[in-house]
Amino acid sequence: MSELNAVVAVYSTHIEAEEAVKELQRAGVDMRTLSIVGKDSHTDEHVVGYYNTGDRMKYWGKAGAFWGGFWGLLFGSAFFAIPGIGPVLVAGPVVAWIVGALEGAAVFGGLSAIGAGLYGMGIPKDSVVEYEKALKTDKFLLMVHGTALEVQKARAIIENTRPINVTLHSAEVAGAAVR
Repeated sequence: MSELNAVVAVYSTHIEAEEAVKELQRAGVDMRTLSIVGKDSHTDEHVVGYYNTGDRMKYWGKAGAFWGGFWGLLFGSAFFAIPGIGPVLVAGPVVAWIVGALEGAAVFGGLSAIGAGLYGMGIPKDSVVEYEKALKTDKFLLMVHGTALEVQKARAIIENTRPINVTLHSAEVAGAAVR
């Protein structure tokens, strides 16, 4: 497991997650440290797709403006079909952790590829299981990665956006608590 610091918030809707991202951006948080994971699962009456136009991915579907905006704003983007969860859209640095878990054939005790990526970046397994459950029930995960100070600042901002849950995962804080 890595020693990465992160704050993870769970939101009920993409609108709530988007507002949190806007608040973080207004507060000067580096957008390259943000990741977002979620589904656009209610697609029975909407065409869903994505394509690459050079250095930019495009997405259309029920939440097309939401995902299209993030794919232009955040660092890295991907679409995964995860058994047990379904089609998942991901933007931000967590993409690299998920791809690393997939390429390394890392399977961590029943976790999905997304779960393995989160676990690999230092999120405790019990929290990963909760985040996977949130994704299965169409929730959105917003993560900020960085130093302990950066993620604590982001947590204070995120808490004011009324997430369902917000958790600080910090190697430095955990290490201080053990002492």
